Amino acid sequence: MHAGVRAAGVTVRGWGWRHAGRQAWAVDGLDIDIAPGERVLLLGASGSGKSTLLSALAGVLGGEEEGEERGALLVDGVDPAALRGRVGLVLQDPDSQQVLARVGDDVAFGLENLGVPVEQLWARVGEALEAVGLGVPLDRQTAELSGGQKQRLALAGVLAMRPGLILLDEPTANLDPDGVAEVRAAVERVVEATGATLIVVEHRVAVWRDLATRIVVIGSDGRLLADGTPERVLSELGDGLAAAGVWVPGRRVLDALPERSAGVPLLGARGLSVGRRRSEPVATGLEFDLGAGEAVVISGPNGAGKSTAALTLGGLLPPLGGTVAAEPLLASGAASAPIRWSSRELLTRIGSIFQNPEHQLLAATVRGELAVGPRALGLPPAEVEARVDELLARLDLGGLADANPFTLSGGQKRRLSVATALATRPTVLLLDEPTFGQDARTWAELVLLLRELADAGNAIVAVSHDEELAAALGARQWRLAHRRQGALR
Repeated sequence: MHAGVRAAGVTVRGWGWRHAGRQAWAVDGLDIDIAPGERVLLLGASGSGKSTLLSALAGVLGGEEEGEERGALLVDGVDPAALRGRVGLVLQDPDSQQVLARVGDDVAFGLENLGVPVEQLWARVGEALEAVGLGVPLDRQTAELSGGQKQRLALAGVLAMRPGLILLDEPTANLDPDGVAEVRAAVERVVEATGATLIVVEHRVAVWRDLATRIVVIGSDGRLLADGTPERVLSELGDGLAAAGVWVPGRRVLDALPERSAGVPLLGARGLSVGRRRSEPVATGLEFDLGAGEAVVISGPNGAGKSTAALTLGGLLPPLGGTVAAEPLLASGAASAPIRWSSRELLTRIGSIFQNPEHQLLAATVRGELAVGPRALGLPPAEVEARVDELLARLDLGGLADANPFTLSGGQKRRLSVATALATRPTVLLLDEPTFGQDARTWAELVLLLRELADAGNAIVAVSHDEELAAALGARQWRLAHRRQGALR
């Protein structure tokens, strides 16, 4: 990566932000100075305003119609919205950062807007893609990338512009372990070579602790909770941070459970090939069985077809080969192939949670979102209200019951999307990366709810790289091996 980037400085004075129509401030009264070249790990509870702060620093928070701002927030002494190319932001949701249809064009987009000469542009595109370990052709369609690959693509687009301030919002959330190591190493190479200022929002501290020169923690009330070197913050303040929901390295949040045994057979696959295009399977030869009360975690490298396999198991994508069949207890009078079920037949049989929570938000309020499924089942109003109230309380969404779901933080949207399926208590629940964006407290409550569902005899299948999730659920691990071959085992 090119050296000589001028690092940016950050000044925050009594700064706060409140979403339109809400009484509580998402962030309130922050005072922070970040010197050029510092490397800051920004921590805090889910919904504490970390992503809001990054968006403000990038100058993309929104105008008066979206919320109210007070105090001062400056980059290099000026309003961030006035800067061009000085700040690079990788959003929590990589889908929202894609602009063009092909990988090379998408990375080049920012460079073209900065007026980088074409003789330099494509060399920088290739350099950035190599740095993040995204080894795909430049003409690959961005829509064909996995969630983890899209995260690398978004990071490559930012690194190619060589900004003076790099803002990363959960950059490793959906990456496999090798991908986490590659992205972390790529970021380190960039900041070492350029001297750029770095602010990383991440719940899992261990990945970034050795790269960070400073840890800043925002409390659940949106105010500054801790600020100092990683050593001092984690050692001297570890107990208080853990109580506030911060993932403190070396502390287990929930005890591991022994592997759950499978009960009555529910769902099976034989010789299964999966893919989103009939001519291009991403995984073949998949064989597995799922029983009542069982918990299973599907793992494997990014791009191996884990999400596609989950959608196929859930009756939302047709198999490209082989079969997916529901056993009599699950089918309960419906056809044996879930792909032939109507949405109402799926409702209590198989619930699916997509990798991107926004892809399944339907209602205007959080409370309304949670009530959609129970109402579709025709449950009495009192039962609907009871289920909704329980989930709001347990998943720390009660204060947001009347909020628009699209205004929630990434972690809050994730909890809401999982809760919408829990509200209908399906016999089989398929979840794609169910724990991303969670602090230690919300992670624990989410996992406890899944445990309770499995204890009641329902089956849980999660696509996840979260090893603690697998241990806490007592899950059997199915690893999707190499692309276009192998099996879940």
